[in-house]
Amino acid sequence: MNIVLLRPEDWIDEQRVLLNDERARHIRNVLKSSVGETLRLGLIGGACGQGLIESLDSSGVVLRTVLSEPPPKRHPFDLVLALPRPKMLCRILRQCAEFGISHLHLINSARVEKSYWQSPLLQASNVEAALLAGMERSRDTIAPQVHLHQRFRPFIEDELPGLCAGRLCLITEMGAEEPMAQHAGQPALVMIGPEGGFVPFEIELAQANGARPVHLGERTLSVDTALSATWLRDQLCLLSARAKASAGSPCRSASRKAGVSGKAKCTWLSMCTCTVRSLACTSRM
Repeated sequence: MNIVLLRPEDWIDEQRVLLNDERARHIRNVLKSSVGETLRLGLIGGACGQGLIESLDSSGVVLRTVLSEPPPKRHPFDLVLALPRPKMLCRILRQCAEFGISHLHLINSARVEKSYWQSPLLQASNVEAALLAGMERSRDTIAPQVHLHQRFRPFIEDELPGLCAGRLCLITEMGAEEPMAQHAGQPALVMIGPEGGFVPFEIELAQANGARPVHLGERTLSVDTALSATWLRDQLCLLSARAKASAGSPCRSASRKAGVSGKAKCTWLSMCTCTVRSLACTSRM
């Protein structure tokens, strides 16, 4: 837990909160905090900040809060995902929260087993628990909104065009000519299929409604690996573009901040240049 998430009902006055549930036990037994220490706090759906522990005992934890910081920026991609196997779903929900996506659309597909839609993990309370776990890990206070669509064709024909309005709509397909990394940093709706991918009919229907085929590389990836590749390549491509645009100045700036000079500085700049080149190679995948 890298942030303690608060709910409106936790407040006992304008500045103080009382925690007497699992969060209090975590503060006492895992963090082993004591009175006078400060913790990272955030109001679910609101601001982040700090909390000073005023009292701590078996009955609960009282913190004086100062919440004045905005939550982390959202990821530029929203996600349309063919419903994965239940044992993978919880992990994917956490991952979406960790990367800060705003909307996750879980859809049906020809290769999605009908039994997946009966999983208790799709119950609202279980979805919320998985998202909160990801938010606690990534110090975020904004949960992705999860939407369920059990019929593929009505979603594609009736809803996809509106969801794609004003931004890119990308669908992952092995053998597509265009790499997804080419669209790094641009607002987009990204569609990722089930294990085995979307069937040809589904790809054709998505294309007819505005989707653009892209690839994630030459290898076949599992769903959760494809998600990680999607989020991370976007971030790496942005870093590479910024490094190129500044023509190496971040490396020199970093060397000055670190107090590196002389031969050591040459080594530092060489290492930094190699890193930038590596990122540039990644962005072309």
